[in-house]
Amino acid sequence: MQNYCAMTGKVIDGPSDAIWDDGEWISWEWINHQLHKQELRERYPNAPLELILVFEELVANAADYKSITGRYLPIFGELGELFAEITFGINRHKPRAQGSDGRLGNDFIEIKTITPEKKSQEVRVKRQGNFNKLLVVNISEDFDFEARIIDRKEMSSGNGKTATVKWSSMKGKHTDRSR
Repeated sequence: MQNYCAMTGKVIDGPSDAIWDDGEWISWEWINHQLHKQELRERYPNAPLELILVFEELVANAADYKSITGRYLPIFGELGELFAEITFGINRHKPRAQGSDGRLGNDFIEIKTITPEKKSQEVRVKRQGNFNKLLVVNISEDFDFEARIIDRKEMSSGNGKTATVKWSSMKGKHTDRSR
């Protein structure tokens, strides 16, 4: 007679695959998945779990692609914005909206991403944009994410259509995400 996990319906080969609880088998796989979801909710309390899981899957797929092909997928801008959304609770504007990428409370946020392929640890941002805060996401070669946020008034003043902001000069909020 085969035993099945009460939560997933998968076959249980024995006690090493599951525990017997309250008259039914519960697989370790299901338990570990529940613990992982709880950890994600704690790490990203400002986002729906479904969005967090999509982010995790996209990052894993991008890392696998890099490992297999030696090339990066061209999705870092979206990953940076998605990381900002789930980490800080930013409500992103519709795609291609002008002026800023989203809102955080009463602040308009511009999001820029430093990719592993980029040689310099800086971003360029249009001065004419309608934003109060700049959030920069830095993605390492190992697909670790870190973000810093600063007020627009802390950006260097000067002439020209763009401002350059160095990662090292940003002393705003830090958030790390290790794979």
